[in-house]
Amino acid sequence: MLKYLWMVTQDLFLPVTFAALMHAVLERTGIPGGRRIHRIGIILGILASAVFAYFKNTSNKIISSHWNHVIYAVIIVFTLLFVVFLLAFGREKQRKDGPGKVLLCLAGAGLTASWIFFRLPGVMGYPFNFNTMGNGYWSWYYMQRLLGWALALIILAIYAHLLYECALQIKNKSAPRRVLVLSTVWNAFYCLCYFFVPFVSRAKWLKWPVKYTAEEYGWIRTLTQFASRNAMLFIWVTAVLVLLLAVLFFLENTHVTDPWENSAQHRKLRARNRRHRRLAVATVIFLAVSAVTLSAVKSYDTRVIELSPPETFKVDGQEILVPMDAVSDGHLHRFEYQTENGVSIRWIVVKKPGSASFGTGLDACEVCGNAGYFERNGQVVCRRCDVVMNINTIGFKGGCNPIPLGYEVRDGQLVFQLSDILDGEREFR
Repeated sequence: MLKYLWMVTQDLFLPVTFAALMHAVLERTGIPGGRRIHRIGIILGILASAVFAYFKNTSNKIISSHWNHVIYAVIIVFTLLFVVFLLAFGREKQRKDGPGKVLLCLAGAGLTASWIFFRLPGVMGYPFNFNTMGNGYWSWYYMQRLLGWALALIILAIYAHLLYECALQIKNKSAPRRVLVLSTVWNAFYCLCYFFVPFVSRAKWLKWPVKYTAEEYGWIRTLTQFASRNAMLFIWVTAVLVLLLAVLFFLENTHVTDPWENSAQHRKLRARNRRHRRLAVATVIFLAVSAVTLSAVKSYDTRVIELSPPETFKVDGQEILVPMDAVSDGHLHRFEYQTENGVSIRWIVVKKPGSASFGTGLDACEVCGNAGYFERNGQVVCRRCDVVMNINTIGFKGGCNPIPLGYEVRDGQLVFQLSDILDGEREFR
């Protein structure tokens, strides 16, 4: 649940923020049909995302990751067009119609649609890829993940509505435009950092003065490393700008500054200010919820869980002996063998509930590699994907189950063949 709560929030925070601000800014320009144009852009972005997500998750053809770089280019172009048209035609004192403002609305709608199409297909594809350990769509495994996915969408939808109202009703006319321009340009820089990479080794016609190789990309490598290492910085800067907008909206409504002729009008203005303050506070609250999700929740969910220390065993020739009494308590037990090549091979043993047999396997699986397993509340959990294992299926092949490891029972000992242990060396290199 937590995984998809923060992942959806991380993917959609920027598109949702831009869409809300853009809708308010275009409405405040006063052009007839401006909101309709932007709404059409949002719908087209969602429909294109749905089509792309459908083919990506149902087609056997692999969609190249270089497709993202086409979207990078589109976002950069629409950002430049929007900023230019906003500076030229976006002032509210200008005429409410004219081709300039139509171009502004088209550029804004195109920018919003581009950001939606960039991030939304992946979010739409998450429900197709929930790891349910073969339990199906109506299992608790699936519903738990779906709940986190849906909860993030609901929080972001409420946040978008509150931000839109703040940007629409704030008296400082330039504040929403400035926040929108700064945030879109800042995040267009993120796209620029990634744009050149897939083409530099192929586009010979560019004639760049730097020789690009797989190891060295010159200044492009520097930009890309900055963006990849500070990806969350782009979200945090945008969140701070939104916070400043909400705080400014709150401060505007601490006192009645509009003229009033009688006490009834004064009470009406004070009531309006209270509504606006509550709106600003609600916006900050939902912004804080998103920030906590992207910080504390993400940090907790992605924390590195330390594996329990390996337990002792006996080596007898080509056999490894583990006393049954030491592993019959129903808890997870981990063992480790050091090979001549310096590779530590781990395997686990757990007694199956209501059975005399044991679940044994390498501390690795074919899906998540050698991340290992840990015990949580009596359950065996994959450390990488957080999937809870069915203890009764440990020792069976497939899915996120531990890679099976055979054993024999002899004289109160679990007997493992050393050759079987060594066969798993490649999993831990």
